[in-house]
Amino acid sequence: MVCSIIAITLLALGLASNIIGRFLYPLFYDHSCPRAQEIVRNVVAKAVAKEPRMAASLLRLHFHDCFVKGCDASILLDSSGSIISERRSNPNRNSARGFEVIDKIKAAMEKECPHTVSCADFLALAARDSTVLTGGPSWEVPLGRRDARGASLSGFNNNIPAPNNTFQTILTKFKLQGLDIVDVVALSGSHTMGNSRCASGDQNLFFLDFVSPIKFDNNYFKNLMANKGLLNSDEVLFTKNGESRELVETYAYNQELFFQQFAKSMIKMGNISPLTGYRGEIRQDYRKINA
Repeated sequence: MVCSIIAITLLALGLASNIIGRFLYPLFYDHSCPRAQEIVRNVVAKAVAKEPRMAASLLRLHFHDCFVKGCDASILLDSSGSIISERRSNPNRNSARGFEVIDKIKAAMEKECPHTVSCADFLALAARDSTVLTGGPSWEVPLGRRDARGASLSGFNNNIPAPNNTFQTILTKFKLQGLDIVDVVALSGSHTMGNSRCASGDQNLFFLDFVSPIKFDNNYFKNLMANKGLLNSDEVLFTKNGESRELVETYAYNQELFFQQFAKSMIKMGNISPLTGYRGEIRQDYRKINA
């Protein structure tokens, strides 16, 4: 009888360990680093107060990270003998930014609880906090990701939607990540902040949302309805597909509904192929893999 109880207990513990190792959950650092979320929030708040467009840059880092082999902080790695940095890819060249903020988050995190919180997790938290600090929705961020020990330059060039992509190409790239047309439109709403260069080759930067470029709101969708989207990849959401057009109209008229779906889609995107359990590592230096 005692043996049976022990066997059942061990089985239960094994299953629990397996579940914890496979899935993310918001309370992951509650015991190992209780102030983790507070630390990220404080650093991001100071950065956004100093430079409002930093919010869009941090949100973009998380998006680009997740679309290449999952949310694993591979975008943060510098080039080394065995790694070609994803920042050298076409979508990131001369545009990926916010690394000075990541430096400050990492330094503060290592001081509070060394070698505990993954870079992948604080990228996800920084994206959420950037959204909230500019007027957007909040959500509970599932945590427990670990950091990649490699990068994929080809993955970046092939997986990230480009400004001149057709609607079908964009949708296909999202579907390859387990996302659907609702996620395409909702996540594209992050273009309510930030700026970009035109596909024509003009090197000047233009606001993606010229009405309220440093505020997270639904003006992006209103601009699309007025045929004032900056990029082709924005315009096609309203002009090339009936379902996406209807979603654009819905979010343009109902900001609360857009906020609700954006939060859901961010959680969904944040769950793309995370490294958990014993896979990956907790980087000591966010720019390079552990020795």
